[in-house]
Amino acid sequence: MESLTLSTCLSPHHSSFNLHHTTSLHKLSPAFSPYPSRKTSLSLKSSLTSHQPTLKILSDDKLSLLLASAPQTPGTAMAGAGADAMGLLFRERIVFLGNNIDDFFADAIISQLLLLDAIDSTKDIRLFINCPGGSLSATMAIFDVVQLVRADVSTVALGISASTASIVLAGGTKGKRYAMPNTRIMIHQPLGGASGQAIDVEIQAREIMHNKDNVTKIFSNCTGRSYEQVQKDIDRDRYMSPIEAVEYGLIDGVIDRDSIIPLMPVPERVKSTLNYQEIMADPKKFLNPDIPDDEIY
Repeated sequence: MESLTLSTCLSPHHSSFNLHHTTSLHKLSPAFSPYPSRKTSLSLKSSLTSHQPTLKILSDDKLSLLLASAPQTPGTAMAGAGADAMGLLFRERIVFLGNNIDDFFADAIISQLLLLDAIDSTKDIRLFINCPGGSLSATMAIFDVVQLVRADVSTVALGISASTASIVLAGGTKGKRYAMPNTRIMIHQPLGGASGQAIDVEIQAREIMHNKDNVTKIFSNCTGRSYEQVQKDIDRDRYMSPIEAVEYGLIDGVIDRDSIIPLMPVPERVKSTLNYQEIMADPKKFLNPDIPDDEIY
């Protein structure tokens, strides 16, 4: 019986599986030995040695490739920020919301917001939004964290900010909510459906009405408009240009060529060459300042 077990463990077709299996048992209970004899252990050791080239190839080549191509989590973004664009943006306290909002994507955005707030709550976090919407519950999680963090969250819409994404856009710090000139912004009431028995449909209908009431209150608080006005406005899809969104109260300004958000501080030697009173009179001079050639950086 013992020799049969030994033969199975050392079978070329099963040695890899059984080796992993017995090693796991050994780690769980050091006092327990799955091997029936010293001879079996030595045989397994020989089997492991014979598989070293394969393991070495996986570790040196394929494993390193997998690690290099794996997406960064917020916890490792600071350490490996130079590896990709998202890491560099994270270092500049920029978070990009650029996918349909689901639970997984919301968790990634939330973790970045919380980490940046923990690193330095005195500096703004810039949340760029190019999103058609998504899950309402996942969006509410992002919205609540935007309200929770101590750092100001400046929201910037570009491309499209529609449906639930407009809730995140409007939820930024008042006075720091912006949109690019060609952005389209859309608000509407929550979508939903129900099927099944009559009581199930009734339960889902009550939940949808609760969500509509909650969204209406949020837009009312963020825009300063009355509950009744917002409820009427979101009854159907309402698209807005950035200027219309400013007038409505969803955002506070439009970013164009005359107003920019610099990603890096301007060096002091460059500041000293600029006449800021002239800049206030004509902001375009900030984009093309008259700087001596030896001061170009």
